[in-house]
Amino acid sequence: MLKTAPPEFTPLQRELNRTGKLLGVIVVAIAVIMIATILIIEDVRGVAAVLDVLILGVALAVAAVPEGLPAVVTAVLSMGVQRMARRKAIVRHLAAVETLGSATVIASDKTGTLTKNEMTVKTAVTASGRVSFTGTGYAPEGEVTVNGGGSLDRPLRFELVRAFAAADRANNSVLQKHEGRWAIQGDPTEGALIVAARKARCDADMLEARLKRVGEVPFSSERKLMTTVHTDTERQERLLILTKGAPDVLLARCSHELAGEHSRPLTEERRKEILSINEELAGEAMRTLGVAMRSVPKDSLSQEDIDEEIEHELVFLGLIGMIDPPREEAKDAVARAKAAGIRPMMITGDHPKTAAVIGKAIGMSEDGGTLRGADIEEMTDDALVTAVLKTSVYARVSPHHKLRIVQALQRSGSVVAMTGDGVNDAPALKTADIGVAMGITGTDVSKQAADIILADDNFATIVAAVEEGRAIFSNIRKFLRYLLASNIGEVMTMFLGVVFEKRIGLSAEGGVVALPLLATQLLWINLVTDGAPALALGVDPPNEATMTRQPRPRSEPVITRQMWFAILFVGLVSALATLTVLDACLPGGFIEGTGDMRYARTMAFTTQVFISLIAVFSARSDDRSAFSGLFSNVWLWMAVGLGLLMQVLVIYVPFLQQAFSTTALEWGDWLFCALAASSVLWLRELSKVVVRRMRTDA
Repeated sequence: MLKTAPPEFTPLQRELNRTGKLLGVIVVAIAVIMIATILIIEDVRGVAAVLDVLILGVALAVAAVPEGLPAVVTAVLSMGVQRMARRKAIVRHLAAVETLGSATVIASDKTGTLTKNEMTVKTAVTASGRVSFTGTGYAPEGEVTVNGGGSLDRPLRFELVRAFAAADRANNSVLQKHEGRWAIQGDPTEGALIVAARKARCDADMLEARLKRVGEVPFSSERKLMTTVHTDTERQERLLILTKGAPDVLLARCSHELAGEHSRPLTEERRKEILSINEELAGEAMRTLGVAMRSVPKDSLSQEDIDEEIEHELVFLGLIGMIDPPREEAKDAVARAKAAGIRPMMITGDHPKTAAVIGKAIGMSEDGGTLRGADIEEMTDDALVTAVLKTSVYARVSPHHKLRIVQALQRSGSVVAMTGDGVNDAPALKTADIGVAMGITGTDVSKQAADIILADDNFATIVAAVEEGRAIFSNIRKFLRYLLASNIGEVMTMFLGVVFEKRIGLSAEGGVVALPLLATQLLWINLVTDGAPALALGVDPPNEATMTRQPRPRSEPVITRQMWFAILFVGLVSALATLTVLDACLPGGFIEGTGDMRYARTMAFTTQVFISLIAVFSARSDDRSAFSGLFSNVWLWMAVGLGLLMQVLVIYVPFLQQAFSTTALEWGDWLFCALAASSVLWLRELSKVVVRRMRTDA
């Protein structure tokens, strides 16, 4: 049973923890300096006066700490994982969500991921000629026709029946009819062989009755062969060995070829001819298999002797060509990946020509160049690093080669997402920066080794997961930009308000220090006002630029220099706007006012709330206008509406007035606060225009 990965802190969460601690240290240092300065300079006497000074330190700490940040990060990552699951990408390790945004290479299997995994046998070639099969899907209905015209004569028919009887018996899949539809239980390639065997008039019941399986040498990606051993009721003194697999590998194990009803030695010239035909079929984008047989005395082979050593002196029966068409969405997905700065790669065990044709058809390889597993085997690690920078299609590879390709890509500086489905793919999946297992065809071992599981085994789903990963990380940056700017604004408001208290008309009212905002008001802003918009930013839909920009370097911090500039800029403007309103409401100061301290604080409090609710739109990007896609996130507007409603309640509901030291405001007061708060939006828009022009000029 597939186990769930244990909870873990992602690199993002660890970096945010470090950032939070750094901010805490800075603010504590500021608070300590301010408290010490006040205690030294001011005439602080008595317990009440000392408590006033300590309350200042508490207020600064409350202002600085983004209390909602851990909850918002966790919630956004969780919601992102749910969105990815709806798009058929199941995340096992949360860190993969972040890494997806940095992926520079997607190394994918071909069969079932880039192709439909709906195999249909189209042709077969034996010693006497080539035939074609009609029909599609798993319904055993279709005709067998001779290429070039003519009838299916006795020698060709005999060869054909032998070849497909071998393919049918050296097979672990089952063809079934369920509710009027034919379906395969097992591997699609083997299923296609069973369907073709029925079209070739190989009777399943007769074969089952005559050829009883007594042993098997399972397929392995290293050998690229599968062999079964059968008794034969018509020749009870002998055992029949049936083998299928990669034609070039199988042919090397053959000494004879079936021609009509007799076998003949395989000459070197004939071997070259068969390999040439195999190349021709591969060039038609067909996946090719060879089938062979061997009859041995029953007493010459014990159960213990059934291993790969019996795969020699075989009689070659023929080549089978099947088509597995590319998925309709594969070409578009490859193009989207390239537009996003991601290099798609194909790694398959199929013939190089088949891989090249498919790779070219879906736009993965322009020149049709491929690198074979045999070539990789001969390369040094340094030579492979050079090769992986040039080649995007790999054929006839084994799981060991996959691992080396991943390591070479990582040595070249790439961030690699690697797909796999077999038990032996686990090391490559573990080594890759993002291991991607197949949900349909993948083994439990590969799923346990992976970070992400594709529920539909589709390459397009990987690209969709990258888009979601980028969107999630972008949204995390959005609410970081928002929450930190809001908190920095509060810190600056408190700090500058205390420093310039006498100049802006603040009165301590019997105490030592007059605070622009109370600690309870700051908590209200941080927890109630900021929380909902921050969560709404976490579900902001991806914009059109998400999949047109280059991958984010893994070394790039979560909060960049440009983000810090925006955070500090908004924080400073926020503080100045809030203190300007406070000053305008109090007697004295730069702007003469007539209000009392409670009224002035209520105005400053409301202005700070308005700033938070307006600045959330600017926080959606460092350079795009806040008016771009203004109505694309309905949740954001609902959050802003909720924030306004809560602020109305805290201003007018009596018990909330008492708890938060507010007083009722007139409509003109609300308008004044809104106009002052809007300065953050307009000045931030101006700064974005400057940034865009500087970028254009550069």
